[in-house]
Amino acid sequence: MTKEEIENGTADMEIDQREPLNGERSELNAVPDDFNANYLKVYYGKLFPHADIFKWMSYGNDGKHPGCDESYFGRREFSFTLDNDIYLRFQSFNSASKLENSIKEKCPFKVDIGPVYSVDPAKRHAYAQSGNNVFTPVEKELVFDIDMTDYDDVRYCCSGADVCLKCWTLMTIAIKVIDPALRDDFGFNHILWVYSGRRGVHCWVCDAKARRLTNEQRSSIAEYFRVYKGNENSQKKVSLISSALHPFLLRSYKVLEEFFEGNLLSNQSLFSTEERYEKILEMIPDESITSELRGKWQDNKKSSISKENINVDRWKHVKKILKSGKQKPQGLGKCVEEIVFSFSYPRLDMEVSKHMNHLLKAPFCIHPKTGRVCVPIDPNRCEEFDPTAVPTLSKLLEEINMGGLGTDDDEWDRTSLGKSIRFFRSSFLQPLLKSCKEEIENSYNAKLQHSKTSLTW
Repeated sequence: MTKEEIENGTADMEIDQREPLNGERSELNAVPDDFNANYLKVYYGKLFPHADIFKWMSYGNDGKHPGCDESYFGRREFSFTLDNDIYLRFQSFNSASKLENSIKEKCPFKVDIGPVYSVDPAKRHAYAQSGNNVFTPVEKELVFDIDMTDYDDVRYCCSGADVCLKCWTLMTIAIKVIDPALRDDFGFNHILWVYSGRRGVHCWVCDAKARRLTNEQRSSIAEYFRVYKGNENSQKKVSLISSALHPFLLRSYKVLEEFFEGNLLSNQSLFSTEERYEKILEMIPDESITSELRGKWQDNKKSSISKENINVDRWKHVKKILKSGKQKPQGLGKCVEEIVFSFSYPRLDMEVSKHMNHLLKAPFCIHPKTGRVCVPIDPNRCEEFDPTAVPTLSKLLEEINMGGLGTDDDEWDRTSLGKSIRFFRSSFLQPLLKSCKEEIENSYNAKLQHSKTSLTW
């Protein structure tokens, strides 16, 4: 499979087996880094985990148990974004093979997953014409979307779609705050975190009780997490009114404070310039305090303190004066917490979480701007995740070329994508399906028992 064959879309499944010399990157095996739509044909043909996506979206309704809902998967909406922004919504499939064949045939730039509807979404018009308009969403995972661009006012290393390890800490914080709350405060167990492929993270909460939440219930959960309520015109974006923090916010603050003081202060140089520290001083509603801090910092402009230490030292000044216990305006004691929350607390796209009919990009898609795979993130080790080290489409094709002949079943396992697929299966999919099958079995047995009880009357 040569570079030219891939780019022209004429590549078959033959693998070149030429071994590169020591230290040599074989030109035959090398694949250009630029995203090429024709690379997707090979990726979807050899690496994309079609069967795993089907098993996930079936939630045990695979027809192997008499209590299964065999129409379940066929009522799920899939959306394909093709080249030239051609957008195909309300795609549906009644088997794993039909989903796989359609993806391989169309080679979508992006696959989005929507809700399970009351009827097959592909046949929605027929139901509407019959006058029996029953087309409505009935199930959807509770999802969260966190985008780095929403933090552009508090990160100085990057902006827009650009991301580096310094600002990626904000995504790590988001996972460490939201994941434990979903588990401990709401009792959810089957949670999947996924790198968006470019500048953020997605969260899928897949428990049965999460999938069946109403829009009102989803909104309530989203509001539970909502602390950051400002916009670009707001000086104060977080207000902690009550004297004691809610237990969730108290737990969150311990995470925020650790990363704010141990990472963000220095990596984002939050106090290194007058323009930056003025943003923080604006959040302190006491002119005497801000004047005192401003005057001290301006007098120290020519100090020999290193840039790294100046951020830490100035934050210590803020904390000391705000926590000194002197007579202050009401609410001033919360300023330290409010500043930390403003600079580090997760910023959710609320509308994505509130409505059942929102679509979200499927895991293991390729982001067309970066060529990176949307891989799962282990929430227990999220601080180790490096978005700049995620496998790219060109790297994976290169690894296929260098790997020699293999079967389609294990092709992915011989690439850098293998670790992510194994994690998806063992840590998320297998426990989820075990739970789903137990629920189906229990529901089926309950119906049988109810039928027997009815017959005895």
